[in-house]
Amino acid sequence: MTIRFWPETHVGRVRDHNEDSFLVDKALQLYIVCDGMGGHAAGEVASTRAAHTVRDALAQDRDALAQFEAGETTMRKDILRLLEASVQQACTVVHQEGVDDESKRGMGTTLDALLVVGNRGFIAHVGDARIYLYRQGSVHQLTEDHSLINELLKRGRLTREQIAKVKYKNAVTRAVGVYESVEVDVFDFDVLPGDRFLLCSDGLHEYLEESELPGLFEDIEEDALTPHLIQLANDRGGKDNITALVVRVPEAEDGVDVLAREVQLKLDVLHEMPLFRFLTYQELVRVLNITQVRNYEPGQAAVIEGDDGDELFIVLSGKMKVHSGGALISEFTSGDHFGEMALIDKAPRSASVTAMEESRALAITRRGFFDMIRKDHDVAVKLLWSFLGVLTKRLRSTSRELGDARNQLATDVITKQLLGSVMPMPIGGPDTLRSPAPDASLLETVDLRNRSKPKPVSQSIDGAKTLELEKKAPKPPKEKPEPKLDPKATLRLGALLKGIGDVPVTGDTLRDIDPEPDDG
Repeated sequence: MTIRFWPETHVGRVRDHNEDSFLVDKALQLYIVCDGMGGHAAGEVASTRAAHTVRDALAQDRDALAQFEAGETTMRKDILRLLEASVQQACTVVHQEGVDDESKRGMGTTLDALLVVGNRGFIAHVGDARIYLYRQGSVHQLTEDHSLINELLKRGRLTREQIAKVKYKNAVTRAVGVYESVEVDVFDFDVLPGDRFLLCSDGLHEYLEESELPGLFEDIEEDALTPHLIQLANDRGGKDNITALVVRVPEAEDGVDVLAREVQLKLDVLHEMPLFRFLTYQELVRVLNITQVRNYEPGQAAVIEGDDGDELFIVLSGKMKVHSGGALISEFTSGDHFGEMALIDKAPRSASVTAMEESRALAITRRGFFDMIRKDHDVAVKLLWSFLGVLTKRLRSTSRELGDARNQLATDVITKQLLGSVMPMPIGGPDTLRSPAPDASLLETVDLRNRSKPKPVSQSIDGAKTLELEKKAPKPPKEKPEPKLDPKATLRLGALLKGIGDVPVTGDTLRDIDPEPDDG
């Protein structure tokens, strides 16, 4: 695979010297952009020294890079450690030179490095230079600025409309060489045929809107894109040094790439999950890096009921069924997921999941999930917020289902008590049914004022049988007579009982149902 590249740097329209630098090593497939700081010649020294130190450190471990590309013993994490160690070495070299030469004390540089090994890309990032990826018509910023402006934006202390008013908007929160060591953002991702990258200093991206980049990549040839970007930054102010480095991965020879389709499918299914809906493209790529693809034959179980679970699954293709005992609960197809609570809970699986046909699924382990959120606090906050949303939705759904079940149970009890096991059809058909015949014992009340218990008697109303209370008990003075229970009162009684559950029925309760009984 022959990767092409087009670098250019310019002093800009305001500065009198250029502290930016870039480095390309074709053999290593290494691409670096640095933006130095420190005044006079110190910034230029810092950026150049850092870029060359990183290249030299990686060149010393060329065998490890070759082993990884050949699929041998070297792992992705080994390359990430190697890349981070090379930046730390550069930080030590630059810092020591500042200590040794008082005129260069405090010098430092931003650093963005893209290393391509086989079909994997590895990025090291410090400062506010950027790396953009242009893929399938869309542009994604792969790095996050380590700058005062970005910190204020993230904390809600600043709006984008207020950025122009900030005095120290070029201040960075991380730099190579200012101190003996520095925190380095490193991550890796799939490199796909046709991918294009733009590495640039803040002297360029300060004048660019991300929404402009897709059109620029699409309309301008790569060999003309870099000088066009430099000219654009100068035309819009050119207050800082300007550096741009465009890198292009060749297209697939047959025009169709299986890896590209696979990666896009994985990113799409992750993005559709509520748990990951707040993540940026770069953060989704980090999630993708902790996934594993599992293949299942028909009848093979992915999850077994009762087993301890520590994995989340997202179906990529095929069909899987959820079942408990012999009962089918649900079916899953591409994009569906299950087991997300296993990422934070060690409870046994409540059901089994089995492939119904040849199926593939992404799996995320609890260990990988926690390793990721420990390293990235921003991702941890977003995932915590998403988990709260998922749990809230489930709690509401469960409460609603419990309420429906409680109401249904109350209805069943009242129906059984009022109607008996079978309700006879009145003469004349269902249209003549006015009221069911309740169980007489339900309508018996205990008088709290020492009245005798009312005795139920039967009476026929339009062919349907109902009951009313025979008023034989003596009534205390100045008390209203006990109400009769007509068919409408019976229906209102059922509604009341459905609402109050096990509250005992008394004469006062009946009075509340029909406060103005018919004396007839």
